[in-house]
Amino acid sequence: MVTMAPHRSLRLLIASGIAAASLTVGQPAQAGDEGGDKTVLTVAVSQSVDSLSPFLAQRLVSTSIHRLTYEYLTNYDAKDARTIPGLATAWKSSPDKLTWTYTIRSDSTWSDGKQATAEDAAWTFTKMMTDENAAIANGSFTANFEKVTAPDPRTLVIKLKKPQATMTALDVPIVPRHIWEKVGDFSKFNNDKQFPIVGNGPFVITDYKVDQYVKLRPNKKFWRGAPKFDELVLRYYKDGDAAVAALRKGEVSFVPNLTPAQAASLKSAEDIKVNDAPGRRFFALATNPGARAKDGKKFGSGHPALLDPAVRKALFHAVDRKTIVDKVFQGHAVEGEGYIPPRFDTYFWKPEGSQRIDYDPAKAEQTLQRAGYKKNSSGKRVGKDGRPLDFRILCHATDPNDKAVGKYLQEWWGELGIGLKVDCLDNVSDPWTKGDYDLAFDGWSVNPDPDFVLSIHTCAALPATPKDTGATDNFICDKRYDELYAEQAVEYDPAKRADLVKQLQSRLYDTGFMNVMAYPNAVEAYRTDHIKSITTMPADGGNIYGQDGYWSWWSAEPAAASGNEDSGSSAGLWLVLGPAAAVLLAVGVWAAVRRRSTADDRE
Repeated sequence: MVTMAPHRSLRLLIASGIAAASLTVGQPAQAGDEGGDKTVLTVAVSQSVDSLSPFLAQRLVSTSIHRLTYEYLTNYDAKDARTIPGLATAWKSSPDKLTWTYTIRSDSTWSDGKQATAEDAAWTFTKMMTDENAAIANGSFTANFEKVTAPDPRTLVIKLKKPQATMTALDVPIVPRHIWEKVGDFSKFNNDKQFPIVGNGPFVITDYKVDQYVKLRPNKKFWRGAPKFDELVLRYYKDGDAAVAALRKGEVSFVPNLTPAQAASLKSAEDIKVNDAPGRRFFALATNPGARAKDGKKFGSGHPALLDPAVRKALFHAVDRKTIVDKVFQGHAVEGEGYIPPRFDTYFWKPEGSQRIDYDPAKAEQTLQRAGYKKNSSGKRVGKDGRPLDFRILCHATDPNDKAVGKYLQEWWGELGIGLKVDCLDNVSDPWTKGDYDLAFDGWSVNPDPDFVLSIHTCAALPATPKDTGATDNFICDKRYDELYAEQAVEYDPAKRADLVKQLQSRLYDTGFMNVMAYPNAVEAYRTDHIKSITTMPADGGNIYGQDGYWSWWSAEPAAASGNEDSGSSAGLWLVLGPAAAVLLAVGVWAAVRRRSTADDRE
């Protein structure tokens, strides 16, 4: 479901968040702007913003926007994803690794003119530690914090209960205390009523209308320097082909998440460049393991047969990943194996030998037969209780990959006598959070540090009660997985921690609740007559959209001068979504991790 954000939509099926982007150079601003010559970069999206509150937002588009509008303690280098300074210029730990001291930069200013200090960071973390409603999105980062203080404006001190390996990768937006301490109920405050929204990142949110748009302008006070475009427009295109048509016409300048056919059609187009880079996402099949809450109550309508490991293994054997890569992604992907994409080679894992569950329909048939699931006289596979194995799978209506894979699954599983109804919905979040599904197309954008996407499968991520929303992806709660997660969280030795992360992936693979089918490439295109230069991540053959940071949109340089010499002062960012889609602000980090209501909904 939802980062990563890290983050998801719930982390829900994160797939194609942005449908397209456009940039107009030296022409009047569009989408309701006041007018005037501005350089405008427009990005069309097909995912909705779950919240503009950094304490609630989990979808990739939302967390990406927060990367643009708030500084985190640290950032990731665009060249190689190593940790670099953010709001903190330096950090050190005590010999026992239980006390971390950060030096807060003196040149970071909130967009309302006030100085950003260590007190803002201390208040942000403390609020997450003391108010469960402020810990919904990123509570896993602070669960092990004992105390956070700011001895002076330039010093932040975090005391831990036990060692924590993510102390240089705390992907938490730091907010201005003088603004947020006025908030009452953090569970209901979406930060979407008063504009401009005060931040200290490269962009400032100036307006937002649900299912219509989000506007941002360059932050002229940003310590790295203001973005070069006067306005960024995120415009909603429910239909991907319409977005590509707009790119051809010059109505948009950047289109991410291209289908193979769209990418092929654009390769010979004039003034358009197609970028095909290894992605940071995975495309998976998630199984409902029996939705439950921390209070022990079960809910939802998941098919009970999927609680049987034999059924899950049989379904695994009946999925041809190679065909999915070759026929659906047409080679613009790598066959799925472990949970972490091969782009992150330190943590990449794949099953070997007898552990590997290859495509083998005959073995799937044998597995079901031995487990007591036989076919009746009409060829339907039934359980021991006589109930047919007829499953439902949640599918994103705007994601062609979901639909295409769904058809293959109907064919492959149909040969086993298993029925499959593909429910393609505009909003998959509601049935997902309620546990009203059997299977779902899932996906996440993984960060250089994988802690967040690993945390969403822990028991601690479950909702407190059936009425609450947890940080869980699909309600997995496994004791051995939790033990391994706890071990990696406190392991500072890089090699030992990497081994534990691989063991986590191995355990997740063996449970059969997550079937990672492919690692899609980042296939995107932009107009070279609009964009003169833009930063990829990593520098060598990397992607532009959905980066671990704000580098692409912050660095983007117009292909021609706009004629407005003071471009930074009036720049704005718009996100315009159609009435059927919710707004997604995704400039730079679409998250985590996050989920996908569309392909990029899960973080």
